[in-house]
Amino acid sequence: MRKPLVVALCALALAGAGATDAAAVAPSPTGAGTTAEAGPTTLADTVDGAVGTVADTLSALTAPRAGAVDFAGTVSLSNCSGSVVRMPDSEDDDPALVLTNGHCLESGFPAPGEVQADRASSRAFGLLNSAGSRVATLRADRLLYATMTDTDAAIYRLGTTYARIKSAYGIDALTLGDTRPAAGTAISVVSGYWKRIYSCSIDGFAYRVKEGDWTWKDSVRYTPACDTVGGTSGSPVVDSATGTVVAVNNTGNNDGERCTVDNPCEVDENGEVTVRRGINYAQQTYLFPACFGLDNKLDLDAGGCALPKP
Repeated sequence: MRKPLVVALCALALAGAGATDAAAVAPSPTGAGTTAEAGPTTLADTVDGAVGTVADTLSALTAPRAGAVDFAGTVSLSNCSGSVVRMPDSEDDDPALVLTNGHCLESGFPAPGEVQADRASSRAFGLLNSAGSRVATLRADRLLYATMTDTDAAIYRLGTTYARIKSAYGIDALTLGDTRPAAGTAISVVSGYWKRIYSCSIDGFAYRVKEGDWTWKDSVRYTPACDTVGGTSGSPVVDSATGTVVAVNNTGNNDGERCTVDNPCEVDENGEVTVRRGINYAQQTYLFPACFGLDNKLDLDAGGCALPKP
């Protein structure tokens, strides 16, 4: 899983460390899901703001920008990235949704086989504009769905609508595509945490990706140019031609180990294991629209909904 080192980033801010040092920091195996967001004056929010300041400074030095794809609608979390998303049939007055990884939950990693649905939440998200500047803090009122089984995704419901976000900040949500992407598609991985855009292509699909105790199905494998790092977890993977979200960034093999945490492996239909050191992965999102209906309500029993159920 792709996770940041919040403490290390604070140390970088105090020490005035350069962008090269920050890029070399390895993800922590316990970094995601350990910092809870509370009210705007809590220590967690203060740390989140400090980390965002460091990330802003580093991104100004290191961030490559992808042509038509920008940061508008992406969000920063205390420990990950994410995006404000809508389904193809969402209405402007529907409550807005935020997509990130299941392993980015403030409560920690869901266990294998665990699915969380319709739980209270007050999680905070930093909304970014097209230039990557934080323009608002959005807050969830429900965690609608989260799992690390078959996929690695979480969807929060905000206490505001798409129309209100557009009116206040001039920012549109990203749309989740409802069809499976194709190999060779040019993509952009847009990290709200680092304010950085990675550009590459879909290299192919892994039948299964196994990492520690978790297994994900039909995962997107990037070409090497998308060398994502800790903190990019939950970033939307955007089709560079259409602007639609086709996947959510979640992991990569750091050290060449076999199927361990931070070192996922691929497993094919025959059980053959392949380790690709330095290659990164995402989980497809085209399954989600079939599971959301009127007013963006989650319906896991809807026809065509194939997401894992509680």
